[in-house]
Amino acid sequence: MPATAKKAHNQQLEIGRARFESVMAAAERSGLLRDKSGRIGVRVSPKLVAEAKRLTGIEADTELIEFALASIALEDDFLRVFDEIEGTVDPDLKLGY
Repeated sequence: MPATAKKAHNQQLEIGRARFESVMAAAERSGLLRDKSGRIGVRVSPKLVAEAKRLTGIEADTELIEFALASIALEDDFLRVFDEIEGTVDPDLKLGY
């Protein structure tokens, strides 16, 4: 792997690791990780798992699935809220420009 590609890959892994830690900390604070008595079994494409692991830097299947589920559970619902408030901002509001 060329040096520039390796540097970009390492930066991507650092970002992935930071995102993983941020999401999992938020999930912990939200109480989503307290009871780990559930168990799931799925059939998924090995290519999908490999690519997700490559992009996130996560190596363990359990951590990968936990991260994916926590990411979904913690979504901020921005797009739905944005659609609901569209056109509700006062047109006379001064935005500073």
